[in-house]
Amino acid sequence: MMSDDFAEFHDELRTVARELLGKTGEAAVEWSAVARAGWAGLEVPEEFDGTAATFTETAVLLEEIGRAAARTPYPAVAAAGIGTLCSLEPTTRRDVVLCETVAGTARPVAVLAGNTVPAAGGETACAGTGGIVPTFELVQTGKATLLSGTADFVLDAPAATVLLIPARAPGGALGVALVEPGAAGLEITELPVVDETRSLGKVTALDVALAPQSFVPFPPGAPHPLRLLYDRAALAVACDSLGLAAAMLDATVGYTRVREQFGRPIGSFQAVKHACADMLVESTIARQLVTTALTAVTTGDPDSSRAVSMAKSFTGEAAVRIAGAAMQLHGGIGYTWESGIHRYLKRATLNRSLYGSPADHRRELGARYR
Repeated sequence: MMSDDFAEFHDELRTVARELLGKTGEAAVEWSAVARAGWAGLEVPEEFDGTAATFTETAVLLEEIGRAAARTPYPAVAAAGIGTLCSLEPTTRRDVVLCETVAGTARPVAVLAGNTVPAAGGETACAGTGGIVPTFELVQTGKATLLSGTADFVLDAPAATVLLIPARAPGGALGVALVEPGAAGLEITELPVVDETRSLGKVTALDVALAPQSFVPFPPGAPHPLRLLYDRAALAVACDSLGLAAAMLDATVGYTRVREQFGRPIGSFQAVKHACADMLVESTIARQLVTTALTAVTTGDPDSSRAVSMAKSFTGEAAVRIAGAAMQLHGGIGYTWESGIHRYLKRATLNRSLYGSPADHRRELGARYR
């Protein structure tokens, strides 16, 4: 998941990430530690104290977070939140949030429904949005601008310090409303999910009065900005699945080398060898698909959505199969709470559904050939 030019830098980034994440265990990663490590400013322009890196560098961290099954809102903030802010028109309000994010005092979360996928057919489904329809609308009432709408399964919405809510203005302009979680009329309801390492919420806005300059439009002529944000979110989940699949493969191979049965390591049995080989093949294919999608998104390829759908659909299913095989090959201990494999299987199961199931993405891919 890297070019040769930046391979050394990515290796260093990966090493630092494993060291930081390894100290937390199953506890949540402190956001202050994330900020001190400079992760929050990776893709932020230098004028806002960021490092002006690309999504490829962010993806290195996303994979390591998946490998550790870490509890942190960083994936939601980095993939969707910062991606949203950087795609908006420059305004004072947007610039302040970017600076606060880099400093570690803000956690912007984009309100993208995790159970929403682009409609099959893309352009014809919703002209100008790439198949994505904003679920929030602005209404002008006298001097007040009111925001209303709802979104389900918003990743890390309960941890947000500022919500970035895509909405359409009365005149038809598409943009993002920057809303504080405590605003009157705004409700965030935490939703229970199978994966206890993540937090999801339902965001409901009922006539929320926006402060002046809180609605920031996308640049005129921006090609399908909402579709691009959903692609980033889906690809971030694919990176997470790739990391947890790699962790399960490593753990399983290590276990089969030391666990003995009938006087020999179980890894020497042909059936176990074949199972581990299948895990490696699926992991290798997933890595290639994710790498291709990252290149397409980072370079602005107009057909990047196709690559993202391929990566998300395959990696989401492969991670579930790999985690399930890991549990089986660990034998009885794999089914115990202490082994920790259940955390990876549950996380992979949620990843498979977030921002489109494999069937949803394959349906989108198939629509291109009709």
